[in-house]
Amino acid sequence: MNSPSLHERLEHGIAALGLALPAGAVDRLLAYQALLQRWNGTYNLTAVRDPAEMVTRHLLDSLAILPYVQGDTLADLGTGPGLPGIVLAIAAPGRQILLVDSNGKKVRFLREAIRTLGLEGVRAVQSRVEEVEGSFDCITARAFASLADMLGWGGHLLASDGVWLAMKGKPADEELPGIPAGFELRARHALHVPGLEAERHLLVLGRA
Repeated sequence: MNSPSLHERLEHGIAALGLALPAGAVDRLLAYQALLQRWNGTYNLTAVRDPAEMVTRHLLDSLAILPYVQGDTLADLGTGPGLPGIVLAIAAPGRQILLVDSNGKKVRFLREAIRTLGLEGVRAVQSRVEEVEGSFDCITARAFASLADMLGWGGHLLASDGVWLAMKGKPADEELPGIPAGFELRARHALHVPGLEAERHLLVLGRA
């Protein structure tokens, strides 16, 4: 069973973020965290080993962008072990979500997580971002590349009125001049992740 401390840490964090999640979401998030921890021993999916740190750095960090997620379809590029894609699927079910990663071990884990957690409308594909097809209302990317590279590789996936949510540690000012033609910065938000000392920023981009 989940230790009360992880449960409390997650619930306090969700409350601090001002979020209201659906019934059962906390238990499913912790089931995902436990699965990630179990697989991590063999597959080395994340450098974060401590369960409490996983709650903060993975679950709450991903949940911090939930208020900015919109639309019926979402692609999470360079998702790794499902961050933020699987967390968002649990916290706000009902949209079609595509998880994209080029690493086969991570995609095997993603498929197991989708099956084990019963995540409807979520699928994982092993692919390079530039080879993925489709159009998505919302695209998430968690610091896997520069803005220039992210949009260069995956910009074709963004619907005309869609939003691109780029999760960054630093404000990424030096990356702004590299935003490709046809895209623009719409907003920037400093995120306060409960229990996390490090800086977190969200850059909201769209088609110009």
